[in-house]
Amino acid sequence: MLWQPGGPSHLDMWDMKPDAPVEYRGEFTSIPSDIPGYRVSELMPKLSQMCNKLAILRSVHHMMNEHSQATHTVLTGYAPVKGDPVQEAPSVGSIVGKELGWRAGLPGYIAVQQALEHGRSGYLGVANDPFETFGYPTSPSFRVRNLKAADGIKDERVTTRKKMLEKFDTVRRDADASGAIGAMDEFRRQAFELATSPQIQEAFDLNKESDKTRERFDKKSGSGQGALLARRLVERGARFVTVSMTFAKPWDSHQDNFTAHRQNVPGYDYTASALLEDLANRGLLESTLVIIGGEFGRTPRINDKAGRDHWASCYTTVLAGGGVKPGIILGSSDALAELPKDRPIFHQDIMATMYHLLGVDYTKSYLNEAGRPVQVLNYGKPIEEIL
Repeated sequence: MLWQPGGPSHLDMWDMKPDAPVEYRGEFTSIPSDIPGYRVSELMPKLSQMCNKLAILRSVHHMMNEHSQATHTVLTGYAPVKGDPVQEAPSVGSIVGKELGWRAGLPGYIAVQQALEHGRSGYLGVANDPFETFGYPTSPSFRVRNLKAADGIKDERVTTRKKMLEKFDTVRRDADASGAIGAMDEFRRQAFELATSPQIQEAFDLNKESDKTRERFDKKSGSGQGALLARRLVERGARFVTVSMTFAKPWDSHQDNFTAHRQNVPGYDYTASALLEDLANRGLLESTLVIIGGEFGRTPRINDKAGRDHWASCYTTVLAGGGVKPGIILGSSDALAELPKDRPIFHQDIMATMYHLLGVDYTKSYLNEAGRPVQVLNYGKPIEEIL
């Protein structure tokens, strides 16, 4: 998941309106894509020639126009009950990680650098939170925090400590009626494997990539190197990885929208195209679902500060690979990009599509903190046109 926090402008990227009045259409011109008749922003020359690999959904919508509420809705499928929400429901990554589990020694759910807002496990418990890499992937000395034993602690000392813990827990387990110690066994085994496996250390090591590959993902860009790390992790077994696509300016462009997008979109174009190109070249795109977007779009009408405000009523989300039919432009907005014109798509439909493609039963229920069953998704269905 390449996440654009703050909300990118659909009108200035994927849903251009060249015939709209100037106070709507904005400053950018459009360029042709490799799909006949479909045009995208001039700021996306690389992605314009990769549209035949994408499913571009231009009529996505929900009801939340505030960042935190919208993010909670888009990452969990549930609108928050509270005005300023905590993590009221598990994020998509937590669900996928819980259902599909660890693979090849890697956590099922990994957040490059840090977890997204509302990207945690909620009532599923901390064992289903993302494994966070922290650090700065652009640094030549980048290493994942707590992934190795402390300096000076040799392998035999680590093993000795592990055996001591196991002996100590044997005493406590005999007196543990709740089963909590037993539940910790798997958690500890996974942590020990993370901290001692050379194969896992290698998965997180960007220095194993060639200079040419690292440059294609922009060595100076945290988002670019984060996307490269995400590819390494998925290639080696991770189930779900998030990368925050942040660049020079916030996507939340209430003022100087065109300055912000002029500085952000070229980096986005470079990074997203690099990931798609790399996955395709390695034969991984067909088995790897890529989801690109933010929590909403921007207001079609430009405000008096040359900005665009929050707009959840109609925006664009892009999917690729992993069983998604390529070269699809689904749904459209009206003449001013304010509302869906045809084929409205709830964001929960995108989530249902993702769960369906990953083999996760989105009708399944978990018990929340109150002991009540809550479905993974309580509405939304797979988007048949792109399967």
